Amino acid sequence: MSCPEQSILFINPVFKQMLWGGERLGKDWPYEIPGNDTGECWAVSAHPNGDCTIKGGRFDGCKLSALWEKEPGLFGNTGLDRFPLLVKLINAEGYSSIQVHPNDTYAKAHENGSYGKMECWYILDGREDSNLVVGHNAETREELRSMVQNREWKELIREVHVEKDDFIQIEPGTIHTFGGGLMILEIQQNSDITYRVYDFDRLTDGKPRELHLDKALEVISVPSKPLEHYIKKTGNMPENTMNLLIECDYYRVWKMDINKPFTIEQDQPFMLMSVTRGEGTINGTVIKKGDHFILPYGYGDINLEGDMQVIASACNCI
Repeated sequence: MSCPEQSILFINPVFKQMLWGGERLGKDWPYEIPGNDTGECWAVSAHPNGDCTIKGGRFDGCKLSALWEKEPGLFGNTGLDRFPLLVKLINAEGYSSIQVHPNDTYAKAHENGSYGKMECWYILDGREDSNLVVGHNAETREELRSMVQNREWKELIREVHVEKDDFIQIEPGTIHTFGGGLMILEIQQNSDITYRVYDFDRLTDGKPRELHLDKALEVISVPSKPLEHYIKKTGNMPENTMNLLIECDYYRVWKMDINKPFTIEQDQPFMLMSVTRGEGTINGTVIKKGDHFILPYGYGDINLEGDMQVIASACNCI
């Protein structure tokens, strides 16, 4: 049995204009974006820097952070002090800064009790020249510090070509950046902590953006793990099934390519779902590319039909 269809919590996204953003979230996706430099759609977020609202139903207009506090039963009464995850769509026409994120321990001590930032990327689209930076080539912390201080960026960073359907897990302490026309679905801890290592000497209002080298050098993992540890090819996964992409301490993520009816069970405290291609229905409710929603605790069976791709995630931190 399933809960009534109105139990689905559809989300109004929040948009962020970025130095490296573009127009695709307004052209290729059904959004009204604030400008042609829109880099991020915070699709499911209860973070103070981008708190989404509920669209429709009895909680229409309610901020997700407030709903988390007032209706904990919708989320399985986790006991967590804040909504644990954040889902983004990223349109990176240019490159973001070369950056690193801290873990929970460091962030709580140095960033006013914030979560750290484990994140993962599912590549929705890119160009033939689309690359990522994942990790670095320094063998020791002393070598890392020397290469950063001497601005030996080309020798330091580890650049890799990526394609549609690639999946990348970015652990705290991993140097990384994205760009080159990539469209990415990102699932991460509910955190907005980023330490910039290098920003390509770009200027904003005539001034370079702030770097965070002291903190970055403290949290960067040395040495980096092999590329195979971070990147997974997912293009040949079975259709009409729930394919697990990653399970870590903070989340589980699944990919579903749907072209005929199938049923799964929502047995998580709550589940986040993003339609990244096509259209169809969930328990009779029409959903389409660009829709993001939460299936609350006890939702039960999920009947999916149509021709679409859905990326689902759930908290793994209870």
